[in-house]
Amino acid sequence: MLKNLGKITAYHFIIERVNLQKIIDEIHACQSLDELEKIRISVLGKKGSLTLQFGKLKDLDGEAKKKFASTLNTDKNTFNEAYEARKKELETLFLDGDMRKGAQNFSYFDENTKAGAFHPVNSTMDKIIDYFVSLNFSVEKGPLIEDDFHNFEALNLPKSHPARDMQDTFYFDDGKLLRTQTSPVQIRTMLAQKPPIRMIAPGAVFRRDFDLTHTPMFHQVEGLVVENGQKVSFANLKSVLVEFLHYFFGDVKVRFRPSFFPFTEPSAEVDISCVFCKGAGCRVCKQTGWLEVLGCGVVDPNVYNFVDYKNVSGYAFGLGVERFAMLYHQIPDLRSLFEGDLRLLEQFR
Repeated sequence: MLKNLGKITAYHFIIERVNLQKIIDEIHACQSLDELEKIRISVLGKKGSLTLQFGKLKDLDGEAKKKFASTLNTDKNTFNEAYEARKKELETLFLDGDMRKGAQNFSYFDENTKAGAFHPVNSTMDKIIDYFVSLNFSVEKGPLIEDDFHNFEALNLPKSHPARDMQDTFYFDDGKLLRTQTSPVQIRTMLAQKPPIRMIAPGAVFRRDFDLTHTPMFHQVEGLVVENGQKVSFANLKSVLVEFLHYFFGDVKVRFRPSFFPFTEPSAEVDISCVFCKGAGCRVCKQTGWLEVLGCGVVDPNVYNFVDYKNVSGYAFGLGVERFAMLYHQIPDLRSLFEGDLRLLEQFR
């Protein structure tokens, strides 16, 4: 009897159509990508319910076939939209879960820490540089690896000077060395420029020394002023340094003691009243009431001969940044500045 019916009418297929709404509800209820994939296969797989419906199109003719194909394509598009939307939701959900599982727990850090801070040596150097830049000093830099001429000879240090000894200076096999001071920058600046010069040279220096108040690497800021003629005197130097020390340490007494440096004449050591005991005498200042902070002097004429300067005058000074940091922040051991101890560094936030 079925053979006599010929092509089946579209009515039968409408009866047998996939219950799309039920499938959409199942998609929305899926809690994993595996569940979602099983539904996709059950609908669009080789033996899927919607795939089987498409296979029945061959038994339809004309308008009925066209109408049923349109209905199936609409169902397929509706299914794909629901499938892709839920798939994206689940992928986002599981990605967020994986990220949460792999997240590191940083709750053991100080919750009050909102930002980092400069190392006390860096902040001290910046404070020094800012002051002299405000006085129209330029900031000059030079190489860390120097030669004997720039580090010693041009600074009027004789061959017999103990600073040239291998016990005090880091030498390389080729005779070059790690600079022991930033004074070579002054020589390089004078060789490259003509007066007037008004400069500071901040940077790292190296010496073979290691104890409570010395480290093999530390930082210096050295200054140089050179003018044509005899315009510069020790009085100018004294005025600049007294104002600087009052700016940095506040209301302290300042004294200049005669001293000797090969590259300046006359030379002086500069002391301030002890910032710990206010000059009364304590263990830090060895009961003297004074703390040495820097060296200075009028540039020795012999230094000008090495750079071919004629009829000029000037002064120079130099200070250790770590020593200023120790005194300013009252740190007892210089080595602690380089140990990376958070118990110390967190105090400078």
